Amino acid sequence: MLNNGYDTWVRDFEAERERRAAIGDPEWERGAALDPALVRSLQRFQVGEDGDGSALIGKADRAGDPVYARAVRLFVAEEQNHARMLALLLATGGAGTLAGHWSDAVFVRLRRLLGLRVELLVLMVAEAVALRYYRAVRDGAPDPLVAEVAGRILADEERHVPFHCRRLREALAPLPAPARRAATLAWQGLLAGAGAVVAVDHGPALRHLGVGRRGFTADVLRSSGPLARAMRAAPAAAPAAAPAPAPAAPAGSAGV
Repeated sequence: MLNNGYDTWVRDFEAERERRAAIGDPEWERGAALDPALVRSLQRFQVGEDGDGSALIGKADRAGDPVYARAVRLFVAEEQNHARMLALLLATGGAGTLAGHWSDAVFVRLRRLLGLRVELLVLMVAEAVALRYYRAVRDGAPDPLVAEVAGRILADEERHVPFHCRRLREALAPLPAPARRAATLAWQGLLAGAGAVVAVDHGPALRHLGVGRRGFTADVLRSSGPLARAMRAAPAAAPAAAPAPAPAAPAGSAGV
C-alpha cells in the first residue's frame, strides 16, 4: 500500500476544517450590495465550485495511496464549501444560483477524458484562473462582505495549488524531461486560452473590480511559468539511508 507522504496535507486540510468551524461563517445578516455584472460572474464561478468530485475521488482511490485519497476528499469538501459560501453571498444580495454554465461543462468534460494526471492538469487550469479572479474580487469589491468571502476562498486556493503541483510533479516524473516540458507547455497553452475566455466572459465584472481584460489575462499568463516549472521539476531524491551500525563486538573481545 503506497503512502507518498501526504499525511502532512491531510493534517493541513483537517486543521483548516477545524479553524473554519471555530471562526464560523461570515456575517450573512449584513447583506451585500452586488453589482449586476458581479452577480452574473459570481454565479458562473459558483457553478464551477459546486459538484461532488466523484470522478476525481474515484481516480484518487485507484491511484493506490489511501492517504492521498483522503487528502483529495478533504480538498473536494473545501471546494464544496466555496460553492456554499458563494450561494449564500448571492442570496444576501437577492440573487440565486445557476443550474449550470457552458464553461463548467467544458472543463468537466476535459477533466474526465483520461486518468488522474489529465484530470489534475485541467483542474490546475481552473485553480490558476481562480487565484487571479478571487484576488480581483477581494481587492476590488466595494462591499466588505463580498471582499471577505473572496478572501476566504482565495486563501484556500493558495493552499490547493501547491497540493496539486506536488501530485503532478510525481505523476510527470516517469516521463523524460522533454516530455515533461511538452506536457507543461501544453498546459500553459490551455491556461492562456482559459484566461482569455474568462477575461472576455467576465469582462464587465472585472471592470467593476478595477481590472482590465488584458491585465487579467497577462496576470494569469505570468503565473503560469512558476507553476509549470514546479510541476515538471524532478522530485527531490530521497535522502540516502544512514549506514547500519557495526555489530557489537562479542562480550570479552578486545578491540583492534
